[in-house]
Amino acid sequence: MKFIGVVLAIIGIIALVSGGLSYNRQTTILDVGGFKATTTERKTLPVAPLVGAIVLLGGIALMVVPGKRLA
Repeated sequence: MKFIGVVLAIIGIIALVSGGLSYNRQTTILDVGGFKATTTERKTLPVAPLVGAIVLLGGIALMVVPGKRLA
């Protein structure tokens, strides 16, 4: 559980710092014979700071709370 908590905490910090996830999308505009014209669009998927804070707090909680012990 501690590993999952660390991963969630890191994702939460990244979400708070970056403010969103960015990605590039490449689209073909024109394809005639041997000629191909493409364009690249940069898109941003906004992640609310509240979501980042909730994920961060959840990760911290998983690191602090002791896990179940298997007998």
